[in-house]
Amino acid sequence: MRRLLLGLAALLAATLPAAAEEPSFISLGVGYYDLFDDQSAGEARLEYRFSEANKLLFFTPFVGVTATTDGGTYGYGGIGVDVFFGRRWVATPNFAVGLYGNGDGKDLGHAIEFRSGLEVAYRFDDYSRLGLSFTHISNAGLDERNPGVESLVLVYSMPFDRLFGD
Repeated sequence: MRRLLLGLAALLAATLPAAAEEPSFISLGVGYYDLFDDQSAGEARLEYRFSEANKLLFFTPFVGVTATTDGGTYGYGGIGVDVFFGRRWVATPNFAVGLYGNGDGKDLGHAIEFRSGLEVAYRFDDYSRLGLSFTHISNAGLDERNPGVESLVLVYSMPFDRLFGD
């Protein structure tokens, strides 16, 4: 167990120099909603990811909204952690909670839904990122009906100050 903790500490220490520079991001995504069911739809995603200066311990907060082509909506807030592999590659496991409206799409059983996911992205010189995000949304048993959905989304994250200046 001690070796595992030392290994994790070393991994975190190796990621700190790259992570310390990360700005706030506006992230836009498009992809496939409900991958493993016949009620699949398109998905669009918009997120604001706070800068490294706003960390909660080593987690970076974010807020966002997802909309599907069948009228589903999901507004959420959560946390993620960037794990860098060198200077260019970053994996971001994340977790969020939010409110879901199914529109004409899949009934997830409850208005409160939890999202867990992993994004793997390539980081460019200007700090923007292009990656793939895989997420699972579920109500975690808050209702007897809990089918869950999975999404695969192509995400482009642009530093916020590139859009709106300093």
